[in-house]
Formats: sequence, C-alpha cells, structure tokens
Amino acid sequence: MQRGKELRVTPYAMNPAFGYLAAEDRYLFAADPPTHRFNVIGSGLNGMEHIRVTQMEGRAAIHGVFDASGRSMAAAQKSATILDPAAKVIAYDSLEAACNDPAVDGLVICTPNYSHLDVVRVAAKSGKHILLEKPMATTIRDAHEITEIAASHPAVFQIGLQYRYKPIYVEAIHAALERKAIGDIKTITILEHRVPFLDKVKQWNKFSKYSGGTLVEKCCHYFDLMNLFAGSRPVSVYAVGSQAVNFIGFEYAGEKSDILDNAFVIVTYANDVRANFNLCMFAPMFYEELVLCGDEGRLKAFENEDFLPEARPQTGFEILCGDHRPTVVSQPSYPKFIQGSGHYGATYFEHVNFMDNIEGKPTRTASALEGFWSVVVGVAAEASVKAGKPVLVDDLLRENGVAA
Repeated sequence: MQRGKELRVTPYAMNPAFGYLAAEDRYLFAADPPTHRFNVIGSGLNGMEHIRVTQMEGRAAIHGVFDASGRSMAAAQKSATILDPAAKVIAYDSLEAACNDPAVDGLVICTPNYSHLDVVRVAAKSGKHILLEKPMATTIRDAHEITEIAASHPAVFQIGLQYRYKPIYVEAIHAALERKAIGDIKTITILEHRVPFLDKVKQWNKFSKYSGGTLVEKCCHYFDLMNLFAGSRPVSVYAVGSQAVNFIGFEYAGEKSDILDNAFVIVTYANDVRANFNLCMFAPMFYEELVLCGDEGRLKAFENEDFLPEARPQTGFEILCGDHRPTVVSQPSYPKFIQGSGHYGATYFEHVNFMDNIEGKPTRTASALEGFWSVVVGVAAEASVKAGKPVLVDDLLRENGVAA
C-alpha cells in the first residue's frame, strides 16, 4: 500500500490500543519496513534510550545488544518489546560477535566512557556505521586516536553530542549561525543547574578516572555548543570548581568519589570570542540556559524541569535586536511523544540525523574532530581546577603528544 502525504500520526500508531488492527487495515498507522539493522553496545540507561528512539524513528531496527552485564542485556531485551511487542533482540556473548554480525550494518556504542577506545578499536574493523556516545573518550590521547580511526573509517562515524538537537539549541543555531540574527557573536554564556549524577552500573560516573571528570563527562555537551557558536579554536581555559555537596564520603569497592559538583569555566577563542560556563549539580531541578551576545543583538534560550505541581513553561527563547530587526519571543518544543523520549527529544533527532548521514543527506551532526575539541576543553578545565591557573590549549595538546 502506497501512502500519500497525510500528516504522520505516530503517537496513535504506537498506541497499543490499536493493536487489534491487522497489517492490511493500517494506512495512517502503517510504517515502512526498516532499511537498516543496528546493534547496541552497552545496554544501560543510555543504551535503552537509543533502542527506544531507533524504534520510534523507524528507518532502522534493533537487531541485538551486547553488555558485560547480563542483567543489563535482559533489561534491554525487555525494553525493546515496549514499543514493538514482536521485537526479538539478540543478546551476544562477546563484543566481537556483536560488531561483526553480517546481519547488522550499524553499531550504537553506549559503554562507559573509559571503555570507548577499546570498543572503537574492535567496532571500526567491522566497517559498519558507528554512533559513539559522548564523551568520545576520557583523555586527549584516547580522543585523538579515535579521531584518527574515524578519519579513515569507510562508513558514518558520528559522535553522540546530541544537545545540538534540543529544541532550544536548534533554534539558537538557526538564528545565530544561519540567519546571523544577532550579528557577529562576541560572548557566550551557558548555565546548567541540575540534580546529582544518577546511578550507573558499578557507579563508574562517581569517579574521575572512569568518567574523565565531571567537566568531561557531563559538560562536553556544552563545550561542543560553545565551540560551535564561537566558530574558532579554544586558546585558553580557566576554571574553578569543587566537590562541595555531592557524594562526599561516598565509596564504592573501597574507592572514594572525587568528582566535581560545581564549576565556573572561562574559555578564550582564537577569534577573540569569550565564553563562560556555570555548573551546579546540587540544585533541585534541571535547568539550562544559553545567552549569546552579538554586535547586533542578544539571544537567550532556556529549558526547565523543576518537578513543581503547577505547570510552568519548559522552554523559552528570545532574540532582542533593538532597532536592528524584529524581536522574537517563543517557546520551542517538539511533539510530546518525541520530547518525552529522552533529552527533550534530542536523542530522537540524533537518530534522525544518523539515518540521514547513512542515506547521504546533509546534516549538522558532530564529527569526530568536533567531539575531540569538546573533550579538549573539558580536560583543560579539569586540569585548570587542579592547577589553580589558566591552561593554554596548545601546551596541553603537546603534553599529550598531539600536534598543536
């Protein structure tokens, strides 16, 4: 049955209440058969989110999962049946088997940060399309090696810096970089106030040696956005921060947590753009804010989830241009079923763009090189906190054996 151009009704198509309809009775609810098959490597919380949005996006199906934890694999297999009760997801017994299955043409890597390089070394040999979760690595040396692997990879190699696809940042990128609505960007401010790091298997995200540190693990998203809006290479990074509230005294397997829970970071770029980042991870909400100031106006965007019973705007967006051009005030969002699928819908559109990359369509996904620079800023910020002084990026690169 060939469908016309009617509005997609995906929320209804996914509703189990319509499960009584036979395939021949589905027109508005019909889905095109998937053209690709993916394996998910690492099936914790992020892995299950990738399974969910792959099924929602529809151009690919989840074929199998691999994880060092059998419990995680079983949970992922069960999760796959929520949207598709008929889903049969294979649980592999080795990384090599998951990466080299000829029935699969894409790999989504969601293992803990510190394992990314070892996984990529195996996955890249398959020649399959790769979506690698952020941060691409915990160290500059590892990130640089992954960048070199990606440069010669024969298929798509995309980094999971999906905050680019949150509705507020999609609008900001369009307005500031494509429309030049505020002229030339001169300063960038990003703020994140949120609850502490959530639980992970073996609590690896509570320890810098496994996560890369808070400013790499969590904040690479924001440093990627900073780099994107600045349009230039970072030159110096100065940061202060501490472990003031979260996980003080927390131990796991005899090790004490050492991650930062607050920081202020200032980044100077080669084109003289200045950026600053404000982090607090002991706030009772999820709140993000971006402020861009250009020579012709100011852009502000925010998203908020504060758990209060009275509904308040979850997003806000404004461009104030004085007498240069019209001012804009809006509330960017996606349909509810997309926005609720993870990270305000950003992961869903990350997969839309992953599929577009596979199909050869133009996208603005994060390349391995852009992923590398997001790690560089995070590592520099962590080093600056420890040293108590600014870090010159070229010096840091040379110390890590990377040509400046």
